[in-house]
Amino acid sequence: MPGLVARATGRPFVFPSLGPSAFVLAFDRRSVRERAVRVVGGHLIGGVAGPAARTAIADGAALTATPPALSPEGVRLTASAVASLVATGWAMIATGTVHPPACATTLIVSLGLLSTPTEVAIIVASVTVLVAFHAGVILAFKRLVGGTHPLYGRDEATDADG
Repeated sequence: MPGLVARATGRPFVFPSLGPSAFVLAFDRRSVRERAVRVVGGHLIGGVAGPAARTAIADGAALTATPPALSPEGVRLTASAVASLVATGWAMIATGTVHPPACATTLIVSLGLLSTPTEVAIIVASVTVLVAFHAGVILAFKRLVGGTHPLYGRDEATDADG
């Protein structure tokens, strides 16, 4: 679904950490609500930590090509990446929204690849669309086939409340 939105809008609704998030949604056995909170929450944290680190440490720098060894820009980008990863990891643990692909999101943002406020909002919107689409697929499967989803081995509808 995010691919269709990207195609229709010409905006970056598809980005590298979206694929691992789709995988986690498809194969994680937690409840629907718990997965949604972790996935969206983790990316939201990465979307906040990334620009915060970039603004504080590497404002104006972007990893569009490999910077020369030990260049000030390269050092600032590396420090921004490290700071954003640490902040994202701590915040996800503190909020119970641990979602490893969100660490890729924070890198994408802190390295200046998708770092404008609009692009960060698109990242979070795209993840939200992915989560909603996944929930719709599970609901459609249940309605069409009935019973439990074979992967989960239980009725996900009863897990909607977490």
